Amino acid sequence: MTMSELTTAPRESVVDAPATPYQGDIARYWNHEARPVNLRLGDVDGLYHHHYGVGDVDRAALGDPGAPGHEQRLIAELHRLESAQAELLLDHLGPVQRDDIVVDAGCGRGGSMVMAHRRFGCQVEGVTLSAKQADFANERARQLDYDGFVRAQVCNMLDMPFAKGQARASWNNESSMYVDLHDLFAEHARILAPGGRYVTVTGCWNPVYGQPSKWVSQINAHFECNIHSRREYLRAMADNRLVPQTVLDLTEATLPYWELRATSSLVTGIEEAFINSYRDGSFQYLLIAADRV
Repeated sequence: MTMSELTTAPRESVVDAPATPYQGDIARYWNHEARPVNLRLGDVDGLYHHHYGVGDVDRAALGDPGAPGHEQRLIAELHRLESAQAELLLDHLGPVQRDDIVVDAGCGRGGSMVMAHRRFGCQVEGVTLSAKQADFANERARQLDYDGFVRAQVCNMLDMPFAKGQARASWNNESSMYVDLHDLFAEHARILAPGGRYVTVTGCWNPVYGQPSKWVSQINAHFECNIHSRREYLRAMADNRLVPQTVLDLTEATLPYWELRATSSLVTGIEEAFINSYRDGSFQYLLIAADRV
C-alpha cells in the first residue's frame, strides 16, 4: 500500500484550538509538510515514520551505485534503518501485555504505533497537533484492520486525553523538541501507571560543547523547533518522578543513516548540519528509558 492509495479519512475527533500561537505554527507546519523523504520511505512497506535511522548500512544490499534500481534499493535501506530505530525504542518499553495501553506522544503518520501493536498486541494511542497526520495514521490503521487498536488524536501532548495512571508505557520519538520538558514529563508522569516506562529518542545539544552550535541552530530553524540539552532532559525527568534506567548514546549509530541519505535523491538541505554536528560533538542522539516512580 503506497501513500497514493490511501484515501482521505473522515475525522473522528474534535480538533481543539492550539493552546499557544507557537503550537498553531507547528500544527500548520506539519499540516502542510509533504516531504518526499517521509512518504517515499514509508511507501517501501507501508510504515510511515517521522524520525531517523540507526545501524550500519548494508552495502551488499545497495549493490553497485551505477546499476539499475540502485536508488530504490538505497531508499529501502534508509527505511530499514529508520524502522530499526523504532524497534530499538520498543525494545526499551519493558513488559507490555495485550490488555495494556501505550501512548505515542507526537505520533506523526503512525508508523511506530503500527509496529507497537504488531509487537505487543496492545492498544496504541497517538497524539499529534497535525490533523493531516492524524487522518493519515487513522486511515492506515483502517487499511490494516487495526482501527480498534491503533488510534491517533489531534491534541496537545502537554494535555493528553488519558486518565491518571492509564498507560503502561509512553514515548516521544524525535518530538520532545517542540515543548517545554518539565511540562512534557509532568504529563507523562501523570498518565503512566506507577512502574510504567517512558522512553524518548531525541537529538540534544551537548553541554560539554558549551552552547548550541551553529549546526544545531540551523536544525532548529529548519524544523521550527527548540532543541534541548542533554542536561535538561535528565534534570526535567528527575523533577517529575521519571528515573532513568538506560541512557544510550546513539550518535555513532545514526551517522551512517545521514551519510547515506546525503547521497540520495531525497536530500532536503539539512543533512550537512546533522552530519557536521554529530561529528564535532556539539549534537548527540540519545535514547533515554525511565521508570515512573
